[in-house]
Amino acid sequence: MTIGAESAEGDTERPGGRPLEGVRVLDLTTFLSGPFATQILADLGADVVKLEPLEGDSSRSIPPHFVEDDSAYFLATNRGKRSVAVNLKTPEGLDVALRLIARCDVVIENFRPGVCKRLGLDVDRIRAEHPHLVWAAISGFGQSGPMRNKPAYDMVVQALAGVMSLTGEVGRPAVRLGIPAGDLVAGMYATIGILSALLDQRRTGVGRVIDVSMLDSQLTMLSYQGVYSLVAGVTPGPQGRAHDSIPTYRSFQGADGREFVVTANTERMWRDLCKVIGRPDLVDDERFADAGLRLANRSALSAVLEAEFGRLPAETWVAELSDQAVPAAVIKSVPEALADAEQSGRGMVVELNRRDRRSIRVLGNPIKFGDDTTGVAGYPPALGEHTGSVLTDDLGMSRADVDELVAKGAVRLSR
Repeated sequence: MTIGAESAEGDTERPGGRPLEGVRVLDLTTFLSGPFATQILADLGADVVKLEPLEGDSSRSIPPHFVEDDSAYFLATNRGKRSVAVNLKTPEGLDVALRLIARCDVVIENFRPGVCKRLGLDVDRIRAEHPHLVWAAISGFGQSGPMRNKPAYDMVVQALAGVMSLTGEVGRPAVRLGIPAGDLVAGMYATIGILSALLDQRRTGVGRVIDVSMLDSQLTMLSYQGVYSLVAGVTPGPQGRAHDSIPTYRSFQGADGREFVVTANTERMWRDLCKVIGRPDLVDDERFADAGLRLANRSALSAVLEAEFGRLPAETWVAELSDQAVPAAVIKSVPEALADAEQSGRGMVVELNRRDRRSIRVLGNPIKFGDDTTGVAGYPPALGEHTGSVLTDDLGMSRADVDELVAKGAVRLSR
C-alpha cells in the first residue's frame, strides 16, 4: 500500500512506531552510495528489499576484513534489509523485479544512465503504470549532461569537484578525504530527495523521479570555498591544518607531541585564548587588534601560538581552553573516537546479532527522536537470504514456482 493510499484512507502510523514503517523500498543499488541511502531508510523503518545479482553486491568481496563470507565494507551499509538474488538478464528475473516494483513506494538505483532501460526497467513506462512510484537514480554525473555516460567513483568526483585540491598541506600533493564523501554525500542527498518526494506523494498521490549526481553533490559541499571563488575570483588552496578566514581556527601540537584543535572564532574567544596561554598582551598588539588584522598577519600570529602551545601537553591546553569556553579538542584516532562513542550513551556503536548468535559491532543511527523509537535495523542479510520468503510471502508464488526459477538461473536461494 502506498503512502498516498494510506493518506486517502485516513490511516496513520501507530504512536511510537518508526517514521517510515509501511514504506516499501526496492533497492537496486550496489557498492556504497545507494546502499548508504537505503540503510538510512531501513533505520527509519522502511521495508528495504535489496535486489542483488546472483553473485551478490560487489562490495561483499572487498578485502581485507571479513565476517564469514561478507566483507566488513558490505556490513557497514546494508543492515536491516532483505536480500533477494535475481538475474535481471533473464525474462523470469526481470518479471520478479517488475512484480516487486508494483508493490513498492520507492525504487532506488545507481546504474549508469541508460542501463535500467536496457535491462527492461524503463522508468517512464513503469511510472505510467504505477504513478505513485518514487524513483531515485544516483550516478556519477547525472542523467543528463556531457559526462553522463562516464564511470565515476568517490575519488574521481572528489578530484573533479575541487575537493582534493583543498585537502592536504600547502606545497604537498593533493589527497583524498579520509572518508568516501563522494559516495556518502550523494547517498544523503538521495535520501533527502526520497523523503521529500514521499511527502509530496502523500499530498498528491503521485511520485517523482529523482536525479542525484555524485559530482553535483560534491560541488555543493564546497560551500563557502566555492562562493569565495565565484565572488572574489580566488583559487582556494590546500587547507592543511588551518582555516582560510580565521587564523585562530586550526590545529596545534602540544609538548607531548599530541595534536589538538582550537576554534576561537569570536572576539571573546580570542581574548580568552590569550588569557589561557598567558599572553594578554596579544590583545593590545596592533597586528592582532581585530579579525581582519589577525588574518593579514596570520604567519606572525601562528608563530606565536605554536610556540606557546608547545609548552604544555595537548590535554592540558584542551582542559584549560574548555574551562574558558574556548572550543578545543584533542585529535583522536578512529579507535579512540569509537571508544568514546561507546561510553557516550548515544547509541553510536551498536551490536547486531544473527540467529546463529554471531554478532558484529557497527556504527549507529545519528537521527534521534524524542520518543527513542529509532535505533538501527537488524543484521545485514546473507546473499539471497530472503529470496524464498519474498517470492512466496510477498509475491504469492508456490514453492514449485520458486524451484522452477532457481532451475532456470533466474533467482538464487541463500546457501
